[in-house]
Amino acid sequence: MDKIDKLDRKILEVISQNARIPFRDVADQCDVSRAAIHQRVQRMIESNVITGSGYHVNPKVLGFSTSAYIGIKLERGSMYKNAIPEFEKIPEVTECHFTTGPYTLLVKLYARDNEHLMDLLNTKIQEIPGVMATETMISLSQGVKRKVPIILKDDE
Repeated sequence: MDKIDKLDRKILEVISQNARIPFRDVADQCDVSRAAIHQRVQRMIESNVITGSGYHVNPKVLGFSTSAYIGIKLERGSMYKNAIPEFEKIPEVTECHFTTGPYTLLVKLYARDNEHLMDLLNTKIQEIPGVMATETMISLSQGVKRKVPIILKDDE
């Protein structure tokens, strides 16, 4: 996709707030036809502008009351290629980023409680080959949660 225009941004703004909104409602908000919405959304899917949709599940309802970020130092940065598949094997890990700065990797995970977190650290994460050190930060509360900003520019 070459360029996202003002209508595409408006569509993205609407559907990012509610992925289940009917196209007729999107069309009404954007003042265009349902067919135009359908065509544009399909084009944005095919161009990887839209990469998914779905439901957000509350981890606490499933018994995961602890959310933590773990900074991980590997022996060598190049070891991340082998470490990533090991993190994929840990179901509690929801994100794993190869980063700059003091850590090689930054991992987000959910645990049932602090004891479960300690078990994940001691028996899973710190046992991954190449992991030299970890630093754990427990999230006490999430203050902001949103998607990527979809800024409507007047010049488009």
